[in-house]
Amino acid sequence: MIHHVISRSLQSLAVLLVMSFVVYGLMGLMPGDPIDLMIAGDPHLTAADAIRLKALYGLDRPWTERYLRWLAQVAQGELGYSRLYARPVLDALAPALANTALLMVSALAVALAVAIPLGIAASLRPGSVFDHGVNLLAFASVSVPTFWLGLMLIVAFAVGLGWLPASGMEDVGGGGLADRLRHMVLPVATLALAGMGQYVRHMRAAMIGEAHHDYVRTARAKGCSPGRIVLVHQLRNALIPVTTILALEVGGLFSGALITETVFAWPGMGRLIYEAVMGNDFNLALVGLLLATAMTLLGSILADLAYAALDRRVSYK
Repeated sequence: MIHHVISRSLQSLAVLLVMSFVVYGLMGLMPGDPIDLMIAGDPHLTAADAIRLKALYGLDRPWTERYLRWLAQVAQGELGYSRLYARPVLDALAPALANTALLMVSALAVALAVAIPLGIAASLRPGSVFDHGVNLLAFASVSVPTFWLGLMLIVAFAVGLGWLPASGMEDVGGGGLADRLRHMVLPVATLALAGMGQYVRHMRAAMIGEAHHDYVRTARAKGCSPGRIVLVHQLRNALIPVTTILALEVGGLFSGALITETVFAWPGMGRLIYEAVMGNDFNLALVGLLLATAMTLLGSILADLAYAALDRRVSYK
């Protein structure tokens, strides 16, 4: 197991290195650079000033040379400075990352808490009215646009009923934990409702598939109760495909949900990365995108470990 984790970690490091090269190259090929933006915003800067500033920041060199210099700085723990936020990249990323993690983990927990029981219940009576209703709910969940759902929830619960705030993380001046939770309700509900459909469908399909295996018939023959068969034997194996989907979602958890964060004015990673890309803040955008890649790769490694825990037939040597 340890050998497998080390091997996967080295592979992930190689993938991350390749992705950093690709992302840096794509950003380097974007029209304009920070110095061009400075010139556009300050009419007193001359062409000579622009040449001097580009030489100072190394922007007059080929992007491959700039990439190697950036990589050397990263190896020393220096991630650069954010031009938009006028502070180190880590200082700019940390609050947005914490906000996104709070929002996305809460939404994921709510989605799984609803989707897994619904998928199990629907699998017990395939073809029934309840099963058709759950399938309809799952289909609606994966089909409804997130921005529309968020706006409808704002119209219903913030504008119409006035029960919940429409945007932001807290009231002006701060209102404590209760106020933060009130602001989280609508964005968490939007993300949970939009994401639960895929988990319901995978859970239902996996449970139905496991119900026809020999070990289930053997458990029945030995006198196991229906509840134990479903919740102990079937569920353990049926969680494997759901674990795969979760592993793929880990990167999204930490890169944020741009549309939802924009609709609810939530200061998370999605908005931060978007603003960094549009504002030519190379250091911030690059580190943010690589962080999402690293989290996806980490999720894949954690999924491998979960496979071994859920299915004793899986062994890494």
